[in-house]
Amino acid sequence: MKFINVGFGNMVAADRIVVIAGPDSAPIKRLVQDAKDSGRVIDVTCGRRTRAVLLTDSEHVILSAIQSETISNRLGENASDEDEEEAED
Repeated sequence: MKFINVGFGNMVAADRIVVIAGPDSAPIKRLVQDAKDSGRVIDVTCGRRTRAVLLTDSEHVILSAIQSETISNRLGENASDEDEEEAED
């Protein structure tokens, strides 16, 4: 299982992430508010501005202070690492 850093030493299982989105659109704001109301939000921003919203396959919503492009790049790096490991086997 591969983990990616979503900021401030917090890690998320890469294969559990379904969506990485910016926090500015109205549907994402509604999704975050609904998740807060039902206790499914994990806030790892450490008091900083939310720059990315991650939705997991268990419908948890993770708020990160790192931009979504950066997290996406980290996911891409993990995928290429897995390809290299499979080629070595």
